[in-house]
Amino acid sequence: MKTRSKARRAPPPLDETALRELALRYVGKYATSRAKLRAYLARKVKERGWDDAGEPDLTGLADRFAELGYIDDASFAMAKSRTLGARGYGKRRLSEQLRIAGIEEADGKAASDLAASEAVATAVRFAQRRRIGPFAAASPDPRGREKAIAAMVRAGHDFALSRAIADIPPGSEIDIDQLAERFRPNCA
Repeated sequence: MKTRSKARRAPPPLDETALRELALRYVGKYATSRAKLRAYLARKVKERGWDDAGEPDLTGLADRFAELGYIDDASFAMAKSRTLGARGYGKRRLSEQLRIAGIEEADGKAASDLAASEAVATAVRFAQRRRIGPFAAASPDPRGREKAIAAMVRAGHDFALSRAIADIPPGSEIDIDQLAERFRPNCA
């Protein structure tokens, strides 16, 4: 039995119109930032080539999309803050994600403030998800305690808050307000 393989044709090089259509499809499909859009378009130009006069204006295209409201770095940062907070990740993890996404400090300020204000609640959420401290089945040995604290710190939480939550005996009630009063200066 003969098998026929079709050779894939290379897509044609991009021009200004094709680049704009590619960018439109991308922002229509994904929540993105200006920097992420520029990186995506640069990768596509590198893969397919450029068949137009001059160099492609990726920054200008990303800025135009922001003017039109297709991209909003501040909204992207706030959504990232809410998503990471819901999963129990802390402010440091958010800051790293915003840096990777190319969000400028001014656009990420509201998101950072939200993460700081919810630091204790997200730490407790993470501890519950990972069965740390009051959510553990049994008191861990010293090495297990260290691993739990390390997991919380890697998740972006303050070390002192992580240690305090890990030290709460299993099955104990947790007073989020008391923890918030005790650790608010450290988490902000």
